[in-house]
Amino acid sequence: MAFPQRPNGPMKSRWTFFRQWLKDPRSMSSISPSSLHLARRMIDQLPQDARRVVELGGGTGVFTQALLEHGIQPSDLMVVELNPALATLLAQNFPEARVVQGDARQVAALARDTGYVDEGPADAVFSGLGMLSMSRQVQREVLESAFELTREGGSFIQFTYGHTNPVSPVVLADLGLHVRRGEIAWRNLPPATVFVFNRGRSTHVRPRSIVP
Repeated sequence: MAFPQRPNGPMKSRWTFFRQWLKDPRSMSSISPSSLHLARRMIDQLPQDARRVVELGGGTGVFTQALLEHGIQPSDLMVVELNPALATLLAQNFPEARVVQGDARQVAALARDTGYVDEGPADAVFSGLGMLSMSRQVQREVLESAFELTREGGSFIQFTYGHTNPVSPVVLADLGLHVRRGEIAWRNLPPATVFVFNRGRSTHVRPRSIVP
């Protein structure tokens, strides 16, 4: 499915991202935006019947664009970005999607306030957040809020730089979450690994083949 080109080109998006990194490196998960290759590895892990998705840490919109091209309708996609400049960029590039400037720890409340959950819960949550840099408490708040708005059997799909689960085992146990490792995006810079979290009984997701 082809989706209209973003009005702001990739160079402007990357420059905006880099400027925000220079202002506050600790609040950004990377020095550069995620790659399309990583976005495809994330989409591989969507439940097969996924229709409604919430994205945390939208950044410059690489995942947003990929989700729309995958077939997620703009009205079924809510993108949460804490950085005001990046949230503005996302709103300009994806005017039909629900772009919200806010804290991922409050995503359930944001979904209620914007009316997103009026059409039903999310099937999956995509996360571009820097989980490794978060305290246990912040990790717990993000995941708890995300699963509050996700349907039973829904998935929380997270990438991290490295091969190790980025969420504390204590947090997983406290929230009753199961985790499995997905694919590695070797062509991302730096390489990234995808992890899938489910509440209660782990849900099997059959990988889909996507031509790079």
